[in-house]
Amino acid sequence: MHKAIKAIRGFSDVPTEDAWKYTYIENCARRHFQLYGYREIRLPVLEYTELFSRGIGEATDIVEKEMYTFPDRKGRSLTLRPEGTASAMRAYLERGWHSNGALSKLFYSGPMFRHERPQKGRYRQFYQLGLEAIGHGGPLVDAEVVDLLYRFFLRMDVQDVRILLNSLGCEDCRPGFRDKLLVFLGSVSDRLCSNCRRRTQTNPLRVLDCKVPTCQEALTGVPVMVDSLCDECRDHFSGVCRTLDGLEVPYTVDPRIVRGLDYYSRTAIEAVCDRLGSQNAVAAGGRYDGLARQIGGDVPGIGFALGVERLKLIMKWDSPAPPVPDYYLAGATPDARIPVMKLADQIRGFGIRAEVDLEERSLKAQMRRANRMSVHKVVIIGDDELSRGTVTLKDFSSNKQEEISRDNFLAGLIRTGENLKGAE
Repeated sequence: MHKAIKAIRGFSDVPTEDAWKYTYIENCARRHFQLYGYREIRLPVLEYTELFSRGIGEATDIVEKEMYTFPDRKGRSLTLRPEGTASAMRAYLERGWHSNGALSKLFYSGPMFRHERPQKGRYRQFYQLGLEAIGHGGPLVDAEVVDLLYRFFLRMDVQDVRILLNSLGCEDCRPGFRDKLLVFLGSVSDRLCSNCRRRTQTNPLRVLDCKVPTCQEALTGVPVMVDSLCDECRDHFSGVCRTLDGLEVPYTVDPRIVRGLDYYSRTAIEAVCDRLGSQNAVAAGGRYDGLARQIGGDVPGIGFALGVERLKLIMKWDSPAPPVPDYYLAGATPDARIPVMKLADQIRGFGIRAEVDLEERSLKAQMRRANRMSVHKVVIIGDDELSRGTVTLKDFSSNKQEEISRDNFLAGLIRTGENLKGAE
């Protein structure tokens, strides 16, 4: 016997008892995003590595340490996508959507891949919901993205997520802030962790995001970007905050909020939940007006990515329950098996869930199976029912059983199916 093959570390199965939760979150997000005029796009899992090394930045942790990269048969470097924004911008530019000059509102979902240390709510293959508004750089766009995110959490009945905002400035005002930050970090370098000392040389803004307690203590009194903003960036951020105040969206300006990718500028967004511990971000994003220039275009954009696993951890799951069949169809005799399957097809044609026994078990075993599945109604067909053109309908909830004609049974299902369609 061959040795059993197990899943790769950090690449977890999503079992049936969890998969429906992912589907529920994704469907709720799809409906919510569409209310704001966003349209779904499907992005490839594989891209040329250059898209991420140029777009995200060579000095970022993702590009340096976390990407799954390998050559194809022609020697071209390919990468499993670590995030979706660069791919969305590539698609936007490649397909010429910028030519009409209108704001494009896009959303997507699916797996992303990063070689990180697996932990609760954080895997090497993980699922994200992403949203991008590409084509306009004004503060109203930023404010609507934050408003959408905040109200999505309300829709999902998650009340304790906090929205944090900051401005990262632009290429005109950020260099001055960077110089001030480097001077400060140099004065406390002996108190920083090894990662932060390395980041001081490669990506100093990321030091502000470090969760190590000694680093947080050392950063007391660190310069903040909002004090170094140019007039345009200050007006832009004021416009975002003023609009959110008018929309009654609660938020906190946190000068320590930075983004780990080089393409971010101006508005930075995080949605955090303290119940997740030190890695408390549920969603994060911001404005990325410089991204397109790195990959062959020049157009502003803003968006966020939301971690499905993390949202799943903080949601209440009292309801909805996993779907169960509306009817279980049991064949009492061998001759009834094919008629049972045919009747099940008719039931499903009305949009009603139906399950049948495919393992040729006894009627008693089929009834036990239906009970374990929490099915309330069982349709039984045996030789007598076949000869009379009837079905026996057993209701587990009331423990009542009756024999009715097959035609009357189907007529009742037609009415049920019409009601279901009207409720959709």
